[in-house]
Amino acid sequence: MQPLNLPPFEANIKKMDGMVKILDVLRRRFVALTPEEWVRQHFVHFLIGHKGYSPTLMANEVAVTLNGMSRRCDTVVYRQEELKPLMIVEYKRPDVNITQKVFDQICRYNMVLEVEYLVVSNGLRHYCCRIDLQGGTYTFLEDIPTFAEL
Repeated sequence: MQPLNLPPFEANIKKMDGMVKILDVLRRRFVALTPEEWVRQHFVHFLIGHKGYSPTLMANEVAVTLNGMSRRCDTVVYRQEELKPLMIVEYKRPDVNITQKVFDQICRYNMVLEVEYLVVSNGLRHYCCRIDLQGGTYTFLEDIPTFAEL
């Protein structure tokens, strides 16, 4: 797999059922190792190991219903209080450019979850913005905040 602009981690990769799979530490099972999954696992390990996020307050492939259709958020980070969603993270393969279309997608998910932070990453470039839900504005941050900063 392609090197990413994220710290390396000890990936648990196995060939199972004729497919290469990687252990998803949040779902606690092996999943198909696709380029997008490679980004997801790196980013999740980055949040846990370098930014102080608790794996017990994170979930991958979170189902949301939008306009009567089922969609899945790549990763959702929750507040400890009331387990309210706090951040949505959307991943793309490294060869996919982060465009307005990607931000439109994560904003649609936020119409349901109403989180304060949106993060988009293709493993090479990462963007984070803080949403002012009351004022309807957003601010791009220079870095992904630590969990303590949220």
